[in-house]
Order: sequence, then C-alpha cells, then structure tokens
Amino acid sequence: MFGSLALLALLVPSSRSIQASKPPTNEELLGLAESYLSQDPTTPKGRFEQQRLLRRIDASPPLTPAEVKSWTAKLLKLDAQGPKLEKKSGRHFFWTKPEEKGLYIVGGESKNPKGLLIAMHGGGEGSGDAWSAHGEFQGAAGKLDWLMICPEVLKKTEHGWTDSGSEEFVLGLVGAALRTWRIDRNKVFLSGHSMGGYGTWTLGAHHADLVAGLAASAGAPTPIFGADREVIDIDAGVVPCLRNVPMIVYQSDDDPQVPPAANRAAAKKVEEARALWGGYPFEYWEVEGQGHGLPPGGMAALLAKVKDRVRDTRPAKVVWQPRLEWKRQFYWLWWSDPARDATVVAECLRDKNEITVTCTAIPKGLEVLLDGKLVDLEKEVTVRLGEKVVYRGQPLLTLANLVKTSAAADPDLVFAASVALAP
Repeated sequence: MFGSLALLALLVPSSRSIQASKPPTNEELLGLAESYLSQDPTTPKGRFEQQRLLRRIDASPPLTPAEVKSWTAKLLKLDAQGPKLEKKSGRHFFWTKPEEKGLYIVGGESKNPKGLLIAMHGGGEGSGDAWSAHGEFQGAAGKLDWLMICPEVLKKTEHGWTDSGSEEFVLGLVGAALRTWRIDRNKVFLSGHSMGGYGTWTLGAHHADLVAGLAASAGAPTPIFGADREVIDIDAGVVPCLRNVPMIVYQSDDDPQVPPAANRAAAKKVEEARALWGGYPFEYWEVEGQGHGLPPGGMAALLAKVKDRVRDTRPAKVVWQPRLEWKRQFYWLWWSDPARDATVVAECLRDKNEITVTCTAIPKGLEVLLDGKLVDLEKEVTVRLGEKVVYRGQPLLTLANLVKTSAAADPDLVFAASVALAP
C-alpha cells in the first residue's frame, strides 16, 4: 500500500510543483533579470547562481521583435544603476568587492572624452605604480581628447595584470567608466609599457571583443622556452584571439629588461595565424638602441598608430581560445563553461545565411549568438559544426539570451537568439 501511494505521489505533480512550473510574470522576470545582473560572474558561486536564474527566465515564452527592443532597454537601464567612478582628475579608489579596493588615477580629457584609454603601468615583483603610467600617457591622451584611466595592480607580482584579481579589476573600471562618462563604447583602447605591455597583450587578447585597438610598448606575452632557453611558443589564449583587433607592438633590439626574443616570437605566431585564418591588423615596430625606454616620439607616436580604429562587433570570422572561466561571451559566441585552451573558429557566411564552427574540444555549452546584424532572422538559418548541420530553421528570440548577453552592459553585444552546437 505504501509503495503504491509513493508511486502515485511521483506520478501526480503536487500543487507546489504545478505553481513552480508556471511561466514567470513580467514583474517576476524583471526581478530575476536584476538578480542575474547583480551576481559576480568571476566567481564559481556567481556563475552557478546565474545559471539557476537563467533556467527560470528561460521558462518564459519567446519574444516578438518589439518585446526584444523593450526588454533590451530595461536591461541596459538596470546596468546603468551599477558602480561609477569619480570624475575628478587625480587619485581615487574603486571598491571592486567589499573586502578589497583598487587604486586608479583619472587623467586625459575628463569632460568631453572622445575615447577611453586604459594605461597600464610597468613593474614586477614588489614594484610598479599607476603614477608611472600617468606620466607616460597623460600628454598623449590629452592631445587625443581621450579619458585616461591608470589602474594599479592589486598585488605587485611579475604577472601583476593577470594575478590576484587585477584583470577583473580592470574590466570593472572599464564598465564603471562607461557608465560615468558619455564615451563611444567602440573607442576603448588598452596600452602600457613594460609589464603594462604584457597586460596589453594578454588582457587585450582575452577581451578583444571589447576594444578598438591595442598598443604595447616594451612588453611581451608570456613566452614558452625550449630546452636551450630559446623561445619556442607563446602562452595560449593570446594570439588566436587577436584576429579582429588592431594592434601595434613596440620593441627595442637591445632592451635589457624585456629582450626582443619574446615579441619576435609573438609577431611570428601572429603571421602564422594570419596565414591560417586571415585577419590580424597587426604591426610589429622594432628599433635599434632604445634600451627599455619609450618609443621614439613617446606614447603619442605609439597611440597614433591605432587612434582612428573603431571596434568591429560583428566580424565575419571569430577565433577564440578561452583562458578564463568567467569570460563566457566573445563577440557572437557564448560558452557557458569554456574549455580552457580549446580553439574555436566560427565564420558567418552572410550570403548563405549560414554559420560554420569548428572546435578542438567537445563543444558542450557552446552557442552561436544571432541577431539581424549578423544574419537574416526572417529566413532560414543554417548552423554547421564541422561538416554536420546541427541546426536549420528560424531561431526563437528569448529573454534568456538577452539577459545573459546584457551582463557586459554593452548594447552592441546583446543578442536575442542563439543556437547550441551540442546537446
């Protein structure tokens, strides 16, 4: 008898489960979206909570184009309530988390900026400060009418820009600066000297979809050495991701602190990538006899090589080699749990309304993000994984897609449709 009742309880849903299965109301959806956007995606706990909230949001019905426009405006308005920066030039602190704060310096044109420059300082173990970057870049940023933010690494280590949360800190500063000033989001630039050049290479690659141009001075990505100490490769997650972002790299042939071998190897890897995938608007600028000093003409000469560039948010081909667990969107790709160091190559054939993707790892959780700027959503869209057709049809517009892609608060990277590449 007890077994029969237990079986009946499993087969017949309770009133509580029926209630839970009802689609959320618009008011509830707005609350769920607000909660999603308030989570910290750089932590496992924050990503887990976002996934939970997204499943609930995904219970809502598909959207019409008019509803997409309305919801996008609501979501971006929610983000506008996020943290902002001090507008006054000089030294300030930005509270990234309750337990820590990061130093940053405001300079350049802070009233009506035409672009945003993140200027990263040099240094190493126990050394380096934001004022050095301020001195190197202040004049150049002012002449370009760019706002300049000079962050200071949270901990002074050899790889300070990618250690101890400094990378997350820099991304937080970019978002807060764009909330504080009226700046074209397609005119964000990263630059730096010495260790700041390393930061430009590395953060610029990890977040190439967010920037218009990169300018590295006397700093290189992490080299990989062979048995006899020659540079045989460059750390993963850098060169492949740079396909669609303009970059200038300055190096002196006699630099005693950052010898040219690493940058020469990196430039060679860029050439190999260009031959394989096309793209790569990259320039390597090597001179003689400058030691570890600034480029001839200073930082103004370096930035002049990228100053007119504008970010391309819908490149026809995207190459992504994920390096960060919390970097889940890259241009028009989304990977809920990115496989570290896998290589994804995605190409949009607009004349065929078709997307083709290859991936060196099992693409579980990997999605192609779609909108009317990338393909014609009113016609049949075909998505291939390798030679296999994984989707053919008209993708639905959903609030879940809008919410997850609006977390970066970047209107040009918000998508309403997606196609999963694997179950």
